[in-house]
Amino acid sequence: MYAIVDIAGQQFKVEKERKLYVHRLKAEEGATITFDKVLLVDNEGTVKVGAPYIDGASVTAKVLTHLKGEKVIVFKKKRRKGYQKKNGHRQYLTQIQIENIA
Repeated sequence: MYAIVDIAGQQFKVEKERKLYVHRLKAEEGATITFDKVLLVDNEGTVKVGAPYIDGASVTAKVLTHLKGEKVIVFKKKRRKGYQKKNGHRQYLTQIQIENIA
């Protein structure tokens, strides 16, 4: 059984006991979160598709930890002009574990 859920503006395919990294959520570590924006549910071949969301469907997850992702280097250059710009960025992430799909 799996579902496609809208979490923090992004769509994720989730299964029970699966761990995900999502954009930072406003929840304490160890807290349980319920996501109501379920777009699709597949229960062993029986597929339900929402328009845009499925009424009554929800996904429950537990917040494991808050962390920062790997550094992404942004480098801009214009050749023969002497222009170089180097910048770095680390995204704030939350690791969650899916507990239940209902």
